Amino acid sequence: MESISPELALDLLYQEADRIKMLIKNQQNSLCISHCKAFEEVVDTPMYGLSRQVSFSIRLGIISNEMGQQLLSDLERDLNQLYNEVYEENKTITKGKEV
Repeated sequence: MESISPELALDLLYQEADRIKMLIKNQQNSLCISHCKAFEEVVDTPMYGLSRQVSFSIRLGIISNEMGQQLLSDLERDLNQLYNEVYEENKTITKGKEV
């Protein structure tokens, strides 16, 4: 059995994080992000999966706890930023319609 390098494991985890970000970005033009609880659940599912993959990688000793926690922290920060951008965009659009 081949061993997995920490670099490869981290790269695969970052690819998964990027996939989750793309899921959000592809919905940016939709009001669903800021108003739809179902969409939040759709995002929560891959986030949970990624957190389990990170945890498993840490337990195997492939990546450090710090690396795994930083990856999840960075992704959460990026997703919050995307949510805030969409919220502000929708707020501006809604204000424009009220005038």
